[in-house]
Amino acid sequence: MTIRERIEQQEEQTLSKYATLAKNTKGRATYQKPCDIRTEFQRDRDRILHCKAFKRLRYKTQVFLSPDSDHYLTRLVHTLEVAQIARTIARGLRINEDLTEAIALGHDLGHTPFGHAGERVLNEICPHKFHHAENSVRVVTVLEKEGKGLNLTAETLDGIRNHSFGHAQTLEGRLVKIADKVAYINHDIEDAIRAGVLTKEDLPQDCIEVLGDTKSKRITTIATSILEYTKEDIAMAPEVLQAHNKLRKFMFEHVYLAVPAKQAEEAKAVQVVEQMYHYYLTHEKELPEFYRQIAQKEDLHRAVCDYISGMSDHYIVERYLDLFVPHSWKGRKQ
Repeated sequence: MTIRERIEQQEEQTLSKYATLAKNTKGRATYQKPCDIRTEFQRDRDRILHCKAFKRLRYKTQVFLSPDSDHYLTRLVHTLEVAQIARTIARGLRINEDLTEAIALGHDLGHTPFGHAGERVLNEICPHKFHHAENSVRVVTVLEKEGKGLNLTAETLDGIRNHSFGHAQTLEGRLVKIADKVAYINHDIEDAIRAGVLTKEDLPQDCIEVLGDTKSKRITTIATSILEYTKEDIAMAPEVLQAHNKLRKFMFEHVYLAVPAKQAEEAKAVQVVEQMYHYYLTHEKELPEFYRQIAQKEDLHRAVCDYISGMSDHYIVERYLDLFVPHSWKGRKQ
């Protein structure tokens, strides 16, 4: 018996009847011989962890653009927090931790530079439209490994595709969806307070009374409630769910969509993305060879969207300066 087969046997003996067993995977688009050591979901996790798109998350915005502090959340730190929260709950529910982790690590691979500001502008100007969840699937199926993709299992792809909207087929995928919201709301509260956008006293006190007055307490409250109430589907106590939803609505109204300083910075980010997009539409030969091939196979808009969306905040700013700012002025101080 191989190590993988022993792990699969342990899953069958110890996991909940609602868990997704690795040995029962629907498989990959292209068949590959099973690994002697890792299950199929462990292989998915490793492929995501080592791919180029995952590394670029380090320099992609979560909420606050160009932060002056190292302690603001980046897309990479957010992804790791989602994986940690989801995996902890998965263990308590006795569902598949490896599938949960693979989905969590891959869920934001398709995010644009400048966070949701970049996503919104690409959705407006690209005729194919744009949503980061669908683009995350495109990254792992079409763009990674120079067009070969990562060849992930159907279950991991389903969880990635449905982490924002939609309904994942597996309990593990549905768990990542709620863990994503829990992670970003609670860390974004910390970032907003650090940035002077909010104070603790601004938070809706009825929500705080239910969930807790610190990030740690709120996450613990929600995780505990999920562990207590989940059966066939992810659930939590009605009062906890109501407080969580109200706090999320508060963050959208008072932070994500209503901060003047943040909006001013986002307007600059939108301008950068728009100008870069239109530049490459009229300068196709300056695209890297890989994206020129996509333009030939699909169309130029698709290729430019793929190229721009894959850039980190740092890289798109560097390219923008190279293309639109005279070299003698770059970095010049008054």
